[in-house]
Amino acid sequence: MHEKKKILIFIDWFLPGYKAGGPVRSMANMVDYLSDKYEFFIVTRNTDYTETTPYQNVEFNQWVKFNDCVNVFYASDAYQNLSSYKTIIESFDFKIAYINGIYSWKYSILPLFALKKFQGKKIVASRGMLAQSAIDVKSKKKRLFLKASKFLKLYKDVLFHATNEKEKDDVKRAIGTNTDVIIADNLPKKSIPSVKQIFKPKDELKLVSLARISPEKNTLFAIEKLLELPDIKGDIVFDLYGQIYDDNYWKECKEKIDLLPSNITVNYKGLVDADLVGETIQNYHSLFMPSRGENFGHVILESFMSGRPVIISDQTPWRGLESEQCGWDLALSTNYKSALTGNNKDFKSALSKVLQMEQEEFDQWCVGARKKAMNFINDPNLIKGYIEMFE
Repeated sequence: MHEKKKILIFIDWFLPGYKAGGPVRSMANMVDYLSDKYEFFIVTRNTDYTETTPYQNVEFNQWVKFNDCVNVFYASDAYQNLSSYKTIIESFDFKIAYINGIYSWKYSILPLFALKKFQGKKIVASRGMLAQSAIDVKSKKKRLFLKASKFLKLYKDVLFHATNEKEKDDVKRAIGTNTDVIIADNLPKKSIPSVKQIFKPKDELKLVSLARISPEKNTLFAIEKLLELPDIKGDIVFDLYGQIYDDNYWKECKEKIDLLPSNITVNYKGLVDADLVGETIQNYHSLFMPSRGENFGHVILESFMSGRPVIISDQTPWRGLESEQCGWDLALSTNYKSALTGNNKDFKSALSKVLQMEQEEFDQWCVGARKKAMNFINDPNLIKGYIEMFE
């Protein structure tokens, strides 16, 4: 029997963790789809995002059999160093080393130093971290690192994994025009939820966001858009699920929440397990997440899969949504005119439209959302990019 090619992966967080959101989901989906072709060895932390307490019932600092073709090394702080990584790299005949992310010292940068003498293929997934909108957050540190990486030739002989043409352009702009980049879109969950109908009376709107409470996800902006609806007729509930990324930022959000009229309510609901995201979305009429940038946006696809339209920014790969009756992708600045749809809607008018929808019209948009998901999931080219990248 032909032995499967062994792929070594470095990523800050992996299952059973879920608080880091998209990166964990991207990796879980990738190994789920490709484990029939490759054997994966994942090196990750033994704690979840922002946590210091290790996972319960998980063995540390040794290879754990996650399933038949996925092995995980849950490293404690003491094992997250150059020496340990070199030992891990030399422990098997790895053909490929895949690094998730750009700025993490322990799981993006240190592995590259440990792999200096590695003879196999080295791949770095930028995960949207080289988009201008992402670099602009804590920009001084990031620009200094990118400058140093060029001086140190950190990415010499590295293939970058981008999920779309825009991300490919971001990589070449940030790392260098001669950088090798391959495009392979993120993979969806294999399990597809059944869609349940939700009651949608006119002048009632239930919105949800499932993302970190952070500047990147633009939580404050979303709340400010609700503040632009003071005279609107009807009731709006906006529930926030996700990790509070910055206490000062959350304080700003709460100050804006206190200014909302009585018919508009914003609630913080804590965290949701990754396996319950789709089920949670189906309790609402629409996902409302005007983030500053997504290289993919797993929760957006989950909303489509759950048969719910989205109200998002135009800083994601999901574009031209209104023409497909599955949502709105809107500019974060004013005076928006979409090149794709020709509309001139802003967040206020999109929110107003969904608020005023009655059941029959709303159900059509739910059907459009589900159709959008199925068209993406059934695209035969999804796997091809990964096969090309790993071969």
